[in-house]
Amino acid sequence: MTHLWIRAESRRNEERTGVTPDGVAALVKHGFRVTVEDCPKRILRPQPFADAGAEIAPKGSWPEAPRDAIILGLKELPEADTPLIHRHIMFGHAYKGQSAGARLLKRFAAGGGSLYDLEYLIDDTGRRVAAFGYWAGYAGAAVSLLAWAAQGDGKICPPVTTWDDADELKDALRAALDPVPRASVIVIGAKGRVGSGARDLCTELDLPVTAWDMAETARGAPFPEILDHGIFLNCILATQGVPVFVPPEARTTERALRVIGDIACDPDSPFNPIPLYHEATSWSAPVARVNDAPPLDIMAIDNLPSLLPRESSHDFAQQLLPHLLTLDALDTGVWGRAHETYLKHKPKDAT
Repeated sequence: MTHLWIRAESRRNEERTGVTPDGVAALVKHGFRVTVEDCPKRILRPQPFADAGAEIAPKGSWPEAPRDAIILGLKELPEADTPLIHRHIMFGHAYKGQSAGARLLKRFAAGGGSLYDLEYLIDDTGRRVAAFGYWAGYAGAAVSLLAWAAQGDGKICPPVTTWDDADELKDALRAALDPVPRASVIVIGAKGRVGSGARDLCTELDLPVTAWDMAETARGAPFPEILDHGIFLNCILATQGVPVFVPPEARTTERALRVIGDIACDPDSPFNPIPLYHEATSWSAPVARVNDAPPLDIMAIDNLPSLLPRESSHDFAQQLLPHLLTLDALDTGVWGRAHETYLKHKPKDAT
């Protein structure tokens, strides 16, 4: 019997889950055994999971799970050097040269476990099968709009925390934006998941949106049109060939631009299309001010979907569930491809 163990998240401010009670019911009906760790901060409480057929285990008890259990989480494991004996499904952040990733891979190699990285669950066309992109865009646009509102009051964006749902978020935004001039917004990458979320929130708030995608940026930099908008939302990953959207000299150029929401958020990349900053921002300090007169703030939070844990959990879980139902054929399909990716990055001296 396939045993799926849903662990509690250890990262601060992380309330999301990759499986909902409805998903548990579907997995149990399919013949799976499901264990869900108790997690007081999870947006969904334990009892509905139990009602759906899950066993409830203490928070953080996954290291003692049966060896054949498949451990599912979203974000990183607690820092340690202990060997990992289980098969883990999570965002490992281990394949792009990250120092913490190398440590994680050594733990898997030492224990004989395996990583099935959620970022590398792809179908036979190479497209990711489950992603938080839409709600990253939605929340990233929200924080950028809060930065605009704060500027209008002569301040800098205050700390942010989770909203219970999207309606609560929009109510808060309307109240913040009401006293300040209406922003014009340009979204680059508007046709993707991230860009769709950013564009939808702005539209729901009746803000004028210029939607750009590959066709509009194909000519290459410079893009003076960006400087004509109050807010620029970047939804394009930093990869080779992506042009610079806002160069460093834009700080002191005459511009309407006051807020950049770098939702893609890849400040360490040599291909960063917004080379005005070098570190991600945070919930406690959502923006970095890179120019004072006129002001220019950059929002670059790297865990934006966590600000809307309810919607992002339900959306992601719905995308992931059809593939979880195939875990009884772990060597095939998306799981087989994810395991091949792990093997390519497994430490070479590991057996």
